[in-house]
Amino acid sequence: MTIAVDFDGTIVEHKYPAIGEERPFAIDTLKMLIADRHRLILWSVREGELLDEAVQWCRERGVEFWAVNRDYPEETYSNNQHFSRKLKVDLFIDDRNVGGLPDWGTIYRMVSRHKTWNDLIEEAEAGIVSNPYGHHRSRRHSEERKKKWWQF
Repeated sequence: MTIAVDFDGTIVEHKYPAIGEERPFAIDTLKMLIADRHRLILWSVREGELLDEAVQWCRERGVEFWAVNRDYPEETYSNNQHFSRKLKVDLFIDDRNVGGLPDWGTIYRMVSRHKTWNDLIEEAEAGIVSNPYGHHRSRRHSEERKKKWWQF
């Protein structure tokens, strides 16, 4: 899957033109998505030196993007007459989503399990507990197995 990821407000707190603090688990989740063989494209309003700083910030933390503000690494206006800043990707991760940005654990569950936000809500309402790695168990089952303090 090809995924476009915004920088300011998504990977880091929104402090543009400065680079804000990392949002909790953003870098770890991006590394997991790369390890899962997804193509990540940094998709940012930043340009020039500000964009270079964002790419370097991610690189220093172990995140290498497949491309930056383009559909593929070699894309330029001269070799793509239909060059557009509108990316051809499967998914966008952006703090400007309708409903805002979910936490990065939820984002990973959605991507790795091919789930929508509605799927996760339905699972929660049905009492299904899952972790980011896709293991499921019913909430009722986990409560039955939990020992009370006086049973120890």
